[in-house]
Amino acid sequence: MQVWYCVKLACTPALAELHGVSIMKALVQRVTKASVAIDNEVVGAIGQGLVIFVGVARGDSEKDAVYLADKIVNLRIFPDDAGKFNLSALDVGGELLVVSQFTLLADTRKGRRPSFENAAPPDEAGPKFDFFVSCLRNSGLRVETGRFQQYMLVEIYNDGPVTIVLDSKERPSRFQ
Repeated sequence: MQVWYCVKLACTPALAELHGVSIMKALVQRVTKASVAIDNEVVGAIGQGLVIFVGVARGDSEKDAVYLADKIVNLRIFPDDAGKFNLSALDVGGELLVVSQFTLLADTRKGRRPSFENAAPPDEAGPKFDFFVSCLRNSGLRVETGRFQQYMLVEIYNDGPVTIVLDSKERPSRFQ
């Protein structure tokens, strides 16, 4: 088993080596505001910032979470004074709403019903999702979440719209 510690979005290996192919996915939307509700109760809400839907795959590691968290908070998708995408969530003090979404890992190559066999089972995905959220919190930005393994209604005011899909399989060597 490998243990990683997330400190200011940097990771340090503690034991052993990675296992499996990692493809943690995130769908990031720039928003003016957003909220997530369970049973008509709002459990998380943000103003200007990013909504992050996260899918954890079988065999994903903490390295995948660290990479995606670092990529997301530094992703320059907010406009500067000239209207160019030059600012990150860190630059604008954006807020983050993180929602676990295993359906991002759907395999639709065969038939008409998606397969979710690549998604990590809940006992594996839950701790990885929590670790990802802790990495985001270490950035200093305000982070709200939905609840893992719950049916949620997400209200999003997509700004732009700007929607970016990221996955950890393309991470640079410093995150390997």
